[in-house]
Amino acid sequence: MAAPPATASAPSLRPSAASPRAAAARSVAVPSGPRTVGPRRDGGRFLGVRAAKAVSGVQSGTVVDDGVQRPWKLSDARLVLEDGSVWKAKSFGASGTQVGEVVFNTSLTGYQEILTDPSYAGQFVLMTNPHIGNTGVNPDDEESNRCFLAGLIIRNLSICTSNWRCTKTLEEYLMKRNIMGIYDVDTRAITRRLREDGSLIGVLSTDQSRTDDELLEMAKNWKIVGVDLISGVTCDAPYEWSDKTDSEWEFKKGQSTESFHVVAYDFGIKHNILRRLTSYGCKITVVPANWPASEVLNLKPDGVFFSNGPGDPAAVPYAVKTVQEIIGKVPVFGICMGHQLIGQALGGKTFKMKFGHHGGNHPVCDLRSGRVDITFRITGVGRGAGLLTVTLPDENLELLRNHNYAVDPESLPEGVKVTHINLNDNSCAGLQYPKMKLLSLQYHPESSPGPHDSDLAFGEFIEMMKNNRL
Repeated sequence: MAAPPATASAPSLRPSAASPRAAAARSVAVPSGPRTVGPRRDGGRFLGVRAAKAVSGVQSGTVVDDGVQRPWKLSDARLVLEDGSVWKAKSFGASGTQVGEVVFNTSLTGYQEILTDPSYAGQFVLMTNPHIGNTGVNPDDEESNRCFLAGLIIRNLSICTSNWRCTKTLEEYLMKRNIMGIYDVDTRAITRRLREDGSLIGVLSTDQSRTDDELLEMAKNWKIVGVDLISGVTCDAPYEWSDKTDSEWEFKKGQSTESFHVVAYDFGIKHNILRRLTSYGCKITVVPANWPASEVLNLKPDGVFFSNGPGDPAAVPYAVKTVQEIIGKVPVFGICMGHQLIGQALGGKTFKMKFGHHGGNHPVCDLRSGRVDITFRITGVGRGAGLLTVTLPDENLELLRNHNYAVDPESLPEGVKVTHINLNDNSCAGLQYPKMKLLSLQYHPESSPGPHDSDLAFGEFIEMMKNNRL
């Protein structure tokens, strides 16, 4: 979205000089000289490492105004947040100027799955894990056919890759897909700011001709609340899906051979959700977000699946209407955005969270059984590599979360059961309404990346369709 010319002066837009927050902003906004945000005080470090595949953005030199070649990359990018803070950084991937909502993700790995998750459309993803890029990227870990996020923010960009599945570096990957990235920025300080103040709109730019005030004005004039982001990530036409989870990643044996026809609404669906449904015996027809409910019901499916997706559920009333026309007629299962749309279709309300849930290993209690299965990721990349699982009795845990909105359980009608809650903030993480043959989860039970504790949710959907056949 184009921004109007800056009309306000910098002092009126930025925190006052007397505030601690302003002092912190000044410490990261200085254009030159010593920095106070990490060990790289001179703007970089030359690392003479012989590697199979080096990341050019880290090792490239820079010629400065005095004509001297520096053996390290200097800061050439800025992240300007709507609160007035300016964060100097080094760029990798694409160049230019981009605006988006800044959120933080606590996953230790799986950055490629995050990059290709359509639920991140319109957002800059800040990785709290400081070391990113060491496993490179590969064609098997894609969750969709393209990257939808606005940009990637990380602390350290690995100077080399070391993984047998790697086909290219993270920087090469982002450049090919025209996605901006920055590194050598104080991600811990930005994360603390987001936790205290909530998600912030930011502008990422490598354009030195733009002033900080111009970028700040762009951030202040850009909105994500109330915007239909689903229409930009959904498929154009219906298609059939038949791929199962690859045998090398399949962890659940002895699944039912009974077949079910499921129509899946694509609000930004991930490939591994489709693979898990297919592995459980589902024949899947994927339809666009605006596909009429009457045409779906004419297919006489055994069940309907409402997928994950980006943005504000209140901004897509057409999707809420579709859900209303389907629930109660066939078994339905919703995940993430699908869960929120089900909540609204039942007459409930959704609200924007302070900074949302983005990452792995968020604790969620199953109120029906009181169980939590806690899985620690200790190494590896991709689906299921290098996991140590510890199961504790009488509790249950979720694996992968990515959402900025939640369902208000107090607004739901009588008969709707809250089945799961997030143990960090007690927000609603799951619903069940036996009378209407529906269940939904706020998180991603397919967990790619992530452990597989909640994969049984797909089994619940299968059982619901089985019982409906009787």
